[in-house]
Amino acid sequence: MVTLCLLLAVLALVISLPLTWGVIRAGYRLGQVDRPEDPAAGGRKWHGRVVPNTGGIAIFWALAGPMAAGLLLVWLAPALVRQAWPAAAPHLPGLKQETPLALAMLGGMAVLHVLGLVDDRRRLGPFVKLGVQVLVALALAVFFEVRVLEFLGHWYGRAGAAISVVLTVLWILTITNAMNFLDNMDGLSGGIGALIAGLYLAANLVGGQWFVAAVAALLLGALLGFLVFNFPPARVFMGDGGSLVLGYTLALISIRTTYVGEPSPQAVTGPGHWYGVLMPLVVMAVPLYDITSVTLIRLKHGRSPFVGDRNHFSHRLVRMGLSQRGAVIVIWACTLATGLGGVMLRTLNLWQAVLVAGQTGAVLLTLAVVERSGSK
Repeated sequence: MVTLCLLLAVLALVISLPLTWGVIRAGYRLGQVDRPEDPAAGGRKWHGRVVPNTGGIAIFWALAGPMAAGLLLVWLAPALVRQAWPAAAPHLPGLKQETPLALAMLGGMAVLHVLGLVDDRRRLGPFVKLGVQVLVALALAVFFEVRVLEFLGHWYGRAGAAISVVLTVLWILTITNAMNFLDNMDGLSGGIGALIAGLYLAANLVGGQWFVAAVAALLLGALLGFLVFNFPPARVFMGDGGSLVLGYTLALISIRTTYVGEPSPQAVTGPGHWYGVLMPLVVMAVPLYDITSVTLIRLKHGRSPFVGDRNHFSHRLVRMGLSQRGAVIVIWACTLATGLGGVMLRTLNLWQAVLVAGQTGAVLLTLAVVERSGSK
């Protein structure tokens, strides 16, 4: 199954590469582009050229296409699956059991993708986008029990379950918009998303969670194919049609990963400790830091947190003298530095987990000092 998951990443990459090339050409032909002089952008565009913002289409189909095809094979041609990949045969009942959740994930993904495409074209208001995101997150939490801290429902009944639902919606909204906020410089959101997807792929392969690992693998491959054309200087942007899908998928992967208790029988690690639930905060520390700091800065200056500007950490690094490529690589490195510790968190002894927390805090403190030095 490890090999199969890795092959899924390759499959998504093979789909994403030509699709991204194709949507670049289509973006120019259809006029679906980002223009630096666009008045609706409020002067926040960092690039100085016309670039198609259609890359999210390739990301979506490289992720959703294989997921949908896999579900069809599991239900319509299980014998073919057993013959082509015998190692997957014991997992077919589990995959069938996960089908309602997979379809719900795909449905939410499609809704946010279309929402983003419309916003890329017509500039929807922030509250329209936020409202749709809330509905999608609520549907998953209430009807499909995709929830953080599920034990609250077992401990405190309906009140605990309600708290879990609220926290789940807030988490999905936060991560979805954190990746959307990070889509402010060539290669930034896609690169960070690929790093986080790769880290979760590793964590779930070690933990024996094949369904979550497969989704992470597909997301990783889809983003790598896109990054070939998005690395600075970018030939295409993902747009909201990609960044909303990226953040939403990462949020769901983080929720569905098991952090505490006995692992899957296929796992190569022992039981997870209680502080394993903090893994998402550590792995996604940099995106969370960015959305928090930018929101506070906007509120401090009396501006709406939903209106874009050039106050992201990436912009400050450039103002301090780094090239755009250099700023992006620095933020990638910070994400990797915190994420590697986060992946190991659930299997560490308490004193080792404290060291990981200290390392993460040190990285964020460094970002805060640099950010303050580069602010105007």
